[in-house]
Amino acid sequence: MLIMKSLLPLLLALPVAFASPVKRAAAPTVTIASPAATIIGSTGTSVESFNGIPFAKPPTGSLRLKPPQSLTAPLGTVTATGIAQACPQFFFSDATGSLPTEVLGTLLDLPLFQTITNAGEDCLTVNVNRPVGTTSTSKLPVLFWIFGGGFELGSTLMYDGASLVADSVSDGQPIIFVGVNYRVGGFGFLPGKEILADGSSNLGLLDQRLGLQWVADNIAAFGGDPTKVTIWGESAGSISVLDQMALYDGNITYKGTPLFRGAIMDSGSIVPADPVDCPKGQVVYDAVVSHAGCSSAADTLECLRGLDYETYLSAANSVPGILSYSSIALSYLPRPDGVVLTASPELLIAGGKYAAVPFIIGDQEDEGTLFALFTPNITNTAQLVTYLSSYFFHDATTAQIQALVATYPDNIWDGSPFNTLLLNEWYPQFKRLAAILGDLTFTLTRRAFLNLHTAVNPSVPSWSYLASYDYGTPILGTFHGSDLLQVFYGILPNYASKSIHSYYFSFVTNLNPNTGSSYMNWPQWSAGKQLMQFYASYGTVLVDDFRSTSYNWIAANVASLHI
Repeated sequence: MLIMKSLLPLLLALPVAFASPVKRAAAPTVTIASPAATIIGSTGTSVESFNGIPFAKPPTGSLRLKPPQSLTAPLGTVTATGIAQACPQFFFSDATGSLPTEVLGTLLDLPLFQTITNAGEDCLTVNVNRPVGTTSTSKLPVLFWIFGGGFELGSTLMYDGASLVADSVSDGQPIIFVGVNYRVGGFGFLPGKEILADGSSNLGLLDQRLGLQWVADNIAAFGGDPTKVTIWGESAGSISVLDQMALYDGNITYKGTPLFRGAIMDSGSIVPADPVDCPKGQVVYDAVVSHAGCSSAADTLECLRGLDYETYLSAANSVPGILSYSSIALSYLPRPDGVVLTASPELLIAGGKYAAVPFIIGDQEDEGTLFALFTPNITNTAQLVTYLSSYFFHDATTAQIQALVATYPDNIWDGSPFNTLLLNEWYPQFKRLAAILGDLTFTLTRRAFLNLHTAVNPSVPSWSYLASYDYGTPILGTFHGSDLLQVFYGILPNYASKSIHSYYFSFVTNLNPNTGSSYMNWPQWSAGKQLMQFYASYGTVLVDDFRSTSYNWIAANVASLHI
């Protein structure tokens, strides 16, 4: 007591700031109506974030392997300040141990090579990032992000949109960013005749669509304009963007209003695919059922739904994964089902059965190097033809595959990484296979999409690009996914990062990458079929006519190239 009395005068004499803690700003709070909820977020230096907001009922138990169900009951208060749980991931073992150290070090920075431990079936949530000071009257344009990962892995926790929102504010074109979680692998894209009969195909695409509907219902409360939504994705996310344009034969109307008005596709568009119940799809379903111990069940699909989580996860992941010898001959991907995706995407685009909104689409220059890393035993043309015939194109004849391969020179001066002469031939046929896989899956199918779109909707503008800003990376070049580091996160604040951000913010705001940007004019693709080619320190315009012999063969034989 004596000690306290002697200290009292000193305590009373201390500055008020010490005696009275600084009052913190209240956490940002948003009230939404569908479903009714109060969302509490967190505040950074210039961005407010709301993570893990549910937009669907948990797809667990009897709702496993079922289309997503809208939330109907009020959610009460949602504390959206943590890390959103990822959907179940395709945990596969890869062959990275055999890769050169300079390649492995580069790849380990990519989300594709990072393991997620915070995963589970109750995962259908969205993240929202907005500038500090945004109110319900701000009406900012919205950028809706769909992550990639080969339709096998990925989640919103890998992609923090806060840095993009902060950059949009600095650019004078503020946006709201929304990232959506969707089911992947055997939880979101299981094929088979049983899946088709149950009406439970393409669940990951349906998750994305329900997420867009949540945005339409609720983004105004966060300060966004639901009539100014642009969908954006990379890799499988980019393919998903095109599929969202083509879902239900192009019907994107919800409550009388389009769900989005523009699209950005980074590395992915048309993937010609056989139906959900095709023989290749049935092999995957039967393998999952067998691994799960459900082969003798009267209803194998219901048996899968009744399994505990770990057992079904193990079964779903028992088929070949993307980082394996089969590469991008994917076990899980969107397939036509006659209802959601009524036909193979190239047929829908050619028939005008898609939402023809303005779009940006482009590729990394060396899309295929990443996916050719795991086949070092392919050392001659005959082995290359056998590989493509056995793993990719079961509908093509050997003569057709031979003709395709012949359009790519069999020498180390050509191939991908492009323009590197004698360098980077990691194994015989590596650069050749990398060129073929990159063109078939991404670069030349992009050109096919642009040609089809321009033929049926010539008045709808489009812009395209080729990224070459990582030229010189050993073996990989400007490889698939390197734009995640350069564009999404802007790790290197060089010309490429700054200009692409400015173009994208301008597009999201004005549906034109040039309106609002101070960088060089980006011509529409239809104006002479020109690309913007991005280098690390400058940009230039390139005519989109490279590898025309290969393109012409692919365009003429696409019906035999379904996966």
